[in-house]
Amino acid sequence: MLKKLARKMHRDERGITGLETAIILIAFVVVASVFAYTVLSAGIFSSQKGQEAVFSGLEEARSTLELNGSVVAYSDGSEVTSLVFCVSNALDGEAIDLTPPDDGGNGTAAADSQNVTVISYYSENSRVDDLVWTATLQGKGDSDMLCEAGELFEITVDMSGVGESVGTYHTFSIEVKPPTGSVLPIERTTPAALDTVMILN
Repeated sequence: MLKKLARKMHRDERGITGLETAIILIAFVVVASVFAYTVLSAGIFSSQKGQEAVFSGLEEARSTLELNGSVVAYSDGSEVTSLVFCVSNALDGEAIDLTPPDDGGNGTAAADSQNVTVISYYSENSRVDDLVWTATLQGKGDSDMLCEAGELFEITVDMSGVGESVGTYHTFSIEVKPPTGSVLPIERTTPAALDTVMILN
């Protein structure tokens, strides 16, 4: 009788153990499913952010000006009065608005000027933003002031508003800042003697 009872209890324990194992397995499957969903969601989110970063970088690279040719300086014999250089659209990308600023009367743009591209001057002793400049289309192109693929614009910067005299052995930087894209930096040093027309290398 005791043997039969022991056998019965043994069978009951086996059944309980199987049920517990099934519950534990189901719990593992549920936890694994939730974890897998979380990992997949994070991976999709990361890939979307990566794609946005790539597109943003391409847009910035395609909305950039590049310098074409030399930088020419004009002087009155004692100081540089203007700079002339040519720019084009890098990578044949997005059109860049080169509408020049209105002259505020002191060599810098007027307060209500509608220009979106800004040209700044930097040197050891002076920093001036939004200088007065003009843009002229060179060669083939349409009649607007957008620098589009295949177009070349000549920029003339008025140096009267830089806040200092740009004489001999003077190192300075000009920065062309379009509304989107990278800044075009131009750093030059004037020679030992100022001619009327000089190519600054």
